[in-house]
Amino acid sequence: MKKIMLILALAVSMYAKQETIVFAAGCFWGVEKHFEHYEGVVSAKSGYVGGNYANPTYEKVLKYRRTNSKDIVNYTEGVEVVFDDEKVTAKELIKDFWELHNPTQGDRQGNDVGNNYRSGIFYTTDAQKQIAISTKNEYQKLLKDAGYPQITTQIEKLDKFYDAEGYHQNYLQKNPNGYCPNHATGVKFKKEMKKDVFIEPLGGKEVVIIDAEFCPYCELFEKNVSSSYKGNIPLRTSHQENLKNFKIKTSIVGTPTILFIEDGKEVFSHTGYMNKKDFYKALGGFKLGKNSEAYNVAFDEGTDGRYCKQYDIFKNTPDGVFVDKLSGDVLFDTRDRFNSHSGWLSFFKAVDGSTIEKEDLRYGMRRVEVIAKKTGIHLGHVFDNAPGGRQRFCINATVLEFVARDKIKN
Repeated sequence: MKKIMLILALAVSMYAKQETIVFAAGCFWGVEKHFEHYEGVVSAKSGYVGGNYANPTYEKVLKYRRTNSKDIVNYTEGVEVVFDDEKVTAKELIKDFWELHNPTQGDRQGNDVGNNYRSGIFYTTDAQKQIAISTKNEYQKLLKDAGYPQITTQIEKLDKFYDAEGYHQNYLQKNPNGYCPNHATGVKFKKEMKKDVFIEPLGGKEVVIIDAEFCPYCELFEKNVSSSYKGNIPLRTSHQENLKNFKIKTSIVGTPTILFIEDGKEVFSHTGYMNKKDFYKALGGFKLGKNSEAYNVAFDEGTDGRYCKQYDIFKNTPDGVFVDKLSGDVLFDTRDRFNSHSGWLSFFKAVDGSTIEKEDLRYGMRRVEVIAKKTGIHLGHVFDNAPGGRQRFCINATVLEFVARDKIKN
């Protein structure tokens, strides 16, 4: 009997740590995926919230998305988030909700138009309510400074949450290339750095950004560089006093200071703001080595040897994508790859928006150079000689990395 009582007490204790809140921020597929991978979130489930008729379904919600009826209040697409408040706070989740989407658009999110896409926070505790209101007021000031209008987010107590149909749950896990637009404004809250949070070396290569409170160039670097970084060399931000067991040779006299570290030891550093182009060139030297073929291709507009080793590795990969070796951005898709028998990787096209094309008149030739949009690295050239009169993107393999389709992180 005592054993049963102990188990019951432990169960009650475990669930006492959990809270529930519902967020509506446009299409629930992407919102669910965002929060279900959040550390401290126990579960994230898609559904319908904020309406006044019984038993909503996807078909009903779509039917009433433009209703003018005074009697019908339609539901919005929401995500029920259950979280452990000892691992993640309601304030952290609510702040993340504001930054996740555009809360000023009324009955829409981007191209998704209808009252079922309206923004909303549906709280379950008075503390959540107060946090939602106070962070809304704080975020409104930041949005106003950035030129955005008034927040239209619905904030009310959760009445009833209806689970969405089974095929909507974990939709983007089942459909990795499914619809998942990014409606974020890019406006962010100022970071709250906990004084007792220390970071220690991860081992291997990593980049640590030293920032400080009220540092405008730190915020600019975060906005322009680190917030969009997806590379496989870890990048972290910390206050100087929170570093533990690092061997730093640079005297940190200003912020941001960008530390390039290997096995806990500083390799080199840069103090002051770095624009995107300069950061990725420094990262290129750190990751690739300044004497490497890949660095020569990326920054000195070199060319891989025909039928080089990396080409042989990449020419017959499984289904997937090729990413920028430095930023991690997706550049090319195996679905667009073909064998041109040229000795270089060939694609019919680049991923939309990932590259820039520029006229190249060097060596007495008239060509079109292909450049990675984010990092500015040289990728190759594009020619009009592919089968069917299509374009051929002739790309150097040494500046790419391959990611299998089922390993892609959205």
